[in-house]
Amino acid sequence: MRDVLGFGKFGIILLLLIALFAVFVPILSSYNYAEISLTEKNLPPSWEHWFGTDDLGRDMFVRSSYGARISLTIGICAALVDMVIGVIWGGFAGYFGGRLDEVLMRIADILFSLPYVLVATLLMVIMEPGMVTMIVALSLIGWITMARVVRAHILQLREQDYVLASQAFGGSGWWVIRKHLIPNSLTPIICTLTLSVPTAIFTEAFLSFLGLGIQAPMASWGTMASEGLPALAYYPWRVLFPIGCITLTMLAFNSLGDELTKRVQNGQKETIGYSRA
Repeated sequence: MRDVLGFGKFGIILLLLIALFAVFVPILSSYNYAEISLTEKNLPPSWEHWFGTDDLGRDMFVRSSYGARISLTIGICAALVDMVIGVIWGGFAGYFGGRLDEVLMRIADILFSLPYVLVATLLMVIMEPGMVTMIVALSLIGWITMARVVRAHILQLREQDYVLASQAFGGSGWWVIRKHLIPNSLTPIICTLTLSVPTAIFTEAFLSFLGLGIQAPMASWGTMASEGLPALAYYPWRVLFPIGCITLTMLAFNSLGDELTKRVQNGQKETIGYSRA
């Protein structure tokens, strides 16, 4: 199988750089993300402070790296929770069908009709702000897309010969789903997982920008952009760098997810053409 090319390769390289940025900059830097120095406030980017400093003299480069840790942690954890719930929900709906499928998917449709950001915002207002609350808020509705993708794929797989053979030998529904259907649905699951991460990252940044997400003194790209917005005309780097980090991270995940999706679609077309031949 060919290696991932084009934007997919670009996305992988960019994600590796962002991960290295998040892991090693706070360890190697002599600055702390919460360290205040009023004598060095609002300094422009320089060799000493690569991203400049904010109104409290905190190093923006180190704070951006901590923001990468928070955004990647929340985005990946929320996407993994979405995957677990969505795979189980969609797997049962697609395999058993009938009334169970109808009930499960109608519940999913009702939840999907609710505005995603509004639900997350309301939950953040009700619960105590923090990373765990953020993950719960993002996962409350985010699993529905995964459930729909898994259900559609399992509807195609459940009539395959190996599934019918497992049923004939007395395999239970959960055993067939776990041993056969889910392993053969990994490709669309991974594609959907990759595309759900940037959505969670952007929503976290948006909520933090509104003051409903990560609270001070913790560093978040959304919080940093919100703090720098009033001084945009005078100290633009305080907004441009966190926004640039958000943009590059979302671009990396989206390019990788798009490439994987295209490969899955091309593989399906080749399979259909081969079977017809």
